[in-house]
Amino acid sequence: MLALVKSIRAVCSVYPVTARAHCEVGERIFPTTITFDDPCVSDELSLPTIQTFKNGDEPSAQELDISGEYTKTITRNFGVSFEEEWVRLDVPGEGTHSGFDNLGTAFKYQFVRDGHRELAMSASLDVDWGGTGAKEIGAEPFTTLTPIWFAGKGFGFLPERLSLLRPLAITTELGYSFPTQSSTTETEEGVLTETNNPQFLIWGGSVQYSMPYLKSQVANLGFPEFVNRLVLITEFNFQTQTSNFDEEEQTTGTINLGWSTSRRSTSLQSRLLFP
Repeated sequence: MLALVKSIRAVCSVYPVTARAHCEVGERIFPTTITFDDPCVSDELSLPTIQTFKNGDEPSAQELDISGEYTKTITRNFGVSFEEEWVRLDVPGEGTHSGFDNLGTAFKYQFVRDGHRELAMSASLDVDWGGTGAKEIGAEPFTTLTPIWFAGKGFGFLPERLSLLRPLAITTELGYSFPTQSSTTETEEGVLTETNNPQFLIWGGSVQYSMPYLKSQVANLGFPEFVNRLVLITEFNFQTQTSNFDEEEQTTGTINLGWSTSRRSTSLQSRLLFP
């Protein structure tokens, strides 16, 4: 059952430094989103991404995540990325635990880049390398593979009477995550326990409204310059267990409201996260 939205869970800030302006397709720019990748392949360094929230475990811990990602193009349409995250957990009654999570890599190929239709599509294989992170913060001992399809589409095709909606764009992801072992066996206080490692359907998307696109492609409405650099973003990211179920919620995820602004090669983003 989908967990109900109860409260603002975290405030996220992202300060990515990019070699070029995010995902460019013709006159459309798809900004980087926080919870999933954009549909393009490009050189990019993103750091730090900072999140703090109550993680919902039993007992619920105050969690601080600081992560970074580096993406390098091998060819115009193929790139490889590396991601690492440092985690700090303040667990009631158990003290503080900290360490690095498992190393993540991704191999991504962009097969659609249509500037006229403001359309981009790509496919990626994400690998979360088991046993490379600290067990104290919950890093899994097994490797997880996740093939993902990404897409982005701008609304520049809309007729003149709907021209104020042309700055709208959507991006989406659809993937399937599966571990390399079906269960994990551990010994706790002399007792042997076995835990299922479920498979997940990964799904999400974003709706964006680009003020730079409004000014350059629709009309200059005389807004201040900082407003003309804003992109308003609502994004959501969920995962649904499909097999080998454990005892956790079958569908979990977040809805994120925020904005992105960029100038030259540096961008700043901020989000509110809802569980």
